[in-house]
Amino acid sequence: MNVFQMRDKLKERLKQLDVKFSFNRDDETLRIYRVDNGKGVTIKLNAIVAKYKQQQEKIVDEIVYYVEEAIGQMKDDSLADLEQVNVMPVLRAPSFAKENKDGVPFVIDEHTAETNIYYAVDLGKSYRLIDEKLFQQLNISKQQLKEMALFNVRKLENKYTTDEVKGNLFYFINSNDGYDASRILNTSFLNEFEKQCEGEMLVAIPHQDVLIVADIRNKTGYDVMAHLTMEFFTKGLVPITSLSFGYESGHFEPIFILGKNNKQKRDPNVIQRLEATRKQYENKDKK
Repeated sequence: MNVFQMRDKLKERLKQLDVKFSFNRDDETLRIYRVDNGKGVTIKLNAIVAKYKQQQEKIVDEIVYYVEEAIGQMKDDSLADLEQVNVMPVLRAPSFAKENKDGVPFVIDEHTAETNIYYAVDLGKSYRLIDEKLFQQLNISKQQLKEMALFNVRKLENKYTTDEVKGNLFYFINSNDGYDASRILNTSFLNEFEKQCEGEMLVAIPHQDVLIVADIRNKTGYDVMAHLTMEFFTKGLVPITSLSFGYESGHFEPIFILGKNNKQKRDPNVIQRLEATRKQYENKDKK
């Protein structure tokens, strides 16, 4: 699979949309935009080709779904009923775009050195990031926006699964509602984990569709956490950070974990188990 084949595959899968395509050979990108207003999205084909080698049609399905939802949102700049707006916070890397395609800045707050908080209007199967133009339509203050978003993220259901590796406990929140990483802002939820941790508590949001909480009880746990976080980070459609955070009483401290063992000395059974765990969550349908 090369970028030209991927370009043609995406064009075929998206031919039912009322859109046009523009391929940039130098940048290896495909611009997909609406016929009526020219708004659209740009896809980096080389990045998708790289992921296609491991994920095959799954990554294509995700991109097609993302484009369909994004193009649908770009139909109208206004919201039909502002009283029914459900505001949610979403986490992004500092390198993520600071403004939309029209140059309108997004509403952003700093979170950690590795993460920023954006705000979004929930649309059911997807969401729309709030820019300054939309923020004015909402006719609320910045503080009200924050409070609404945090209140709504605390209302989310927080189901999780648990895995134990070499005496360390790992909790995975992966509901695929688009706000898994956002749950890192639910301090009460994290504090419940902190109460039951016997070792050091670490949290990670490698991409938007997973939150990992770890109870690290021995040195091996740090190596496992580093490997697991990097695996999710490289496979996620919207990566955030490959670093973990130490957590204590509502405070986050980004940490860089140096592997205690080199790759050759790592237990292959542990690596296989971690890979199986990652695939278990990422094979679910994305929002």
